[in-house]
Amino acid sequence: MFSKEESRQLRQEFWTSFGKSFPRKWILYNTKLKGLSFKFYFDNKKALVALDLEGDLENRIKYWEKLQALKSILIDDFVPNAIFNEEYFLDNEKEVSGIYVPLEQKVSIHNKNSWRAVMEFFNKEMSLFEAFFEAYKDVIEG
Repeated sequence: MFSKEESRQLRQEFWTSFGKSFPRKWILYNTKLKGLSFKFYFDNKKALVALDLEGDLENRIKYWEKLQALKSILIDDFVPNAIFNEEYFLDNEKEVSGIYVPLEQKVSIHNKNSWRAVMEFFNKEMSLFEAFFEAYKDVIEG
């Protein structure tokens, strides 16, 4: 077991290392679409890349319908393992809609031996998500 401080230090070390290993500017929250953001998630059990829809319900529904219409394109041409989830709860109990791709192997942010695999997974999957977003941003926004 790790203390809170040890866990915090490991998390910080992972994200710093990821940034140095894959130095690029990710879109993440800078989508220019209110409530739509990309996220990296890594804890002591799993890693995933997500496109989350948060905020007011009307906006979420609008974007969700557009993403549903683009589902086959996203899966066929960009992110074949994408999972669509119309409603789920974040750790802070906030309800969101989203699309995510989990890493299909057991990993832990507390295990440095799993870091390289997670970093490569993050780089590959987020790049594909961003390519889809850039290609279809106007449709999603519309």
